[in-house]
Amino acid sequence: MADTFTGLHSGGAQTDPILVMGIAGTGKSEIACRLATTLGGAFIEADSYHSAENVERMRQGIGLTDADRWPWLAAVAQAARGAENHPVIIACSALRRSYRDFLRDRIGPLRILYLEGSPELIAARLARRKGHFATGSLLESQLRALEPPAEDERVVRLDIRLSPEAIVAAALASLDGRAESEG
Repeated sequence: MADTFTGLHSGGAQTDPILVMGIAGTGKSEIACRLATTLGGAFIEADSYHSAENVERMRQGIGLTDADRWPWLAAVAQAARGAENHPVIIACSALRRSYRDFLRDRIGPLRILYLEGSPELIAARLARRKGHFATGSLLESQLRALEPPAEDERVVRLDIRLSPEAIVAAALASLDGRAESEG
């Protein structure tokens, strides 16, 4: 099967969206924004598509239910489909496989960059976080909901102990390497 994810650095076409996923506090937004800037693509910040009710629930430390998440994920998918620049880079927790399948059903094949780290490191990051509705009070519910992506999901695992620059470099190298080996 030909892979459309070729030539990240050689000016080739890349049409598959990239999902930067992980629980709150892993650095999804920063990594996705840096990738979009580096690749000249569109950055979709999934947090921007939460309803006011979802934001208030999370601000109160109440984890979201599936019923809360489906409209949000639909809005994220719509934004990704409507993006003018490519590749589309989406920062979204996408904690469960069913959520990632939902996104794939609506926007097509995804490349997944999974930001992972220890609960202790993530808790420390969330404790330092200022001005964001997702705080440390959501960590337990996020960990309970998390279904790490399986290898058949075209996943690249990235360690959040690395600097953002090193994570982006590793992501780009891994995505380039997979394109060459699959193409």
